[in-house]
Amino acid sequence: MTLGSGTPPPPHARGGERLVVETGVCLQDMNTFALAATAARLVRVREARDVAAIARHPVLGPAPKLILGGGSNLLLARDPAFLVVKVEIEGMRVLESTPQAALLEAGAGVRWHEFVRWSLAQGHPGLENLALIPGTVGAAPVQNIGAYGLDVAQRIESVIATDLSSGQTIEFDAAACRFGYRDSVFKREWAGRCVITHVRFRLPKPWCPLLGYADLDRHFSQAGLAHPDAHQIFEAVCAIRKTKLPDPAAVGNAGSFFKNPIVDAATRDDLGQAFPGLVSYPQDDGSYKLAAAWMIESCGWKGRSVGRAAVHDRHALVLVNLGGAEGADIIALAEAVRADVLAKFGVRLEYEPVVVR
Repeated sequence: MTLGSGTPPPPHARGGERLVVETGVCLQDMNTFALAATAARLVRVREARDVAAIARHPVLGPAPKLILGGGSNLLLARDPAFLVVKVEIEGMRVLESTPQAALLEAGAGVRWHEFVRWSLAQGHPGLENLALIPGTVGAAPVQNIGAYGLDVAQRIESVIATDLSSGQTIEFDAAACRFGYRDSVFKREWAGRCVITHVRFRLPKPWCPLLGYADLDRHFSQAGLAHPDAHQIFEAVCAIRKTKLPDPAAVGNAGSFFKNPIVDAATRDDLGQAFPGLVSYPQDDGSYKLAAAWMIESCGWKGRSVGRAAVHDRHALVLVNLGGAEGADIIALAEAVRADVLAKFGVRLEYEPVVVR
């Protein structure tokens, strides 16, 4: 089944395989916040046919499910009460390379940063602005990850998934994914109803660098590089991210915790008059994206903590686990930050991570 245009999906789902159900699985190493939680039942899927087997299973099939990739966009405030489906599908390949574009495919369990690195090594640039983003390939379209002037939706050809009710393979073309700012159909009507198994990317040729982002412009100006290549942009993005964002392996976090709010022009103008330093970015539809980090910092939260949870001292959008924090601690901090921003600016911040509570 194909939603929208695109090539027919490969016959991944065959089924009939025996599923191994693990019980009492510790999830602390499976979420980048490093929050302690236990899955009563967990199934690892290493091929698309494993997902089809779950769909056909008389007990597991009808059960509610939590789809887990790299756990980099997840806040566990309690033990999941439902079946955890851990996606571990590997594999990367070049499907096609023409003078107009390269078509690449990766398994949903591949680490995103490794896929970006691999695509460059194959001689196919176009994803370098998204280097060092934590998580997996399968999570990238769900969140429509983005950084340094590029959203992954601009590079996605299609998303291949398995329907958890029928076991049928579905291919969503880019239009069917209905991408928005940190949003997609997989966060809404398809949430928990399918498992993404593979993602296909179309990288346009000739390659054109994206350098409009202020941090990149500053980096290359200081380096005296007027025309950096894709590898240099990749390295620059990695270096910039390392200076601004904590490594989840060292400090538990889920990256940007709040979305940058979108407001209409009138609201932005009113806020700009009241707060002359307001940071905002015009959008194609005439609206404005407000810098949530600037508002949080203006409320005095940068570097502050509540219990074992804190706002990072280098980036106010990032909430961190100082060690031993529980999900409730992160939520308490997030709600305190959100309340102060609402009181001062009249803008309600939205969470980026999926919260299990």
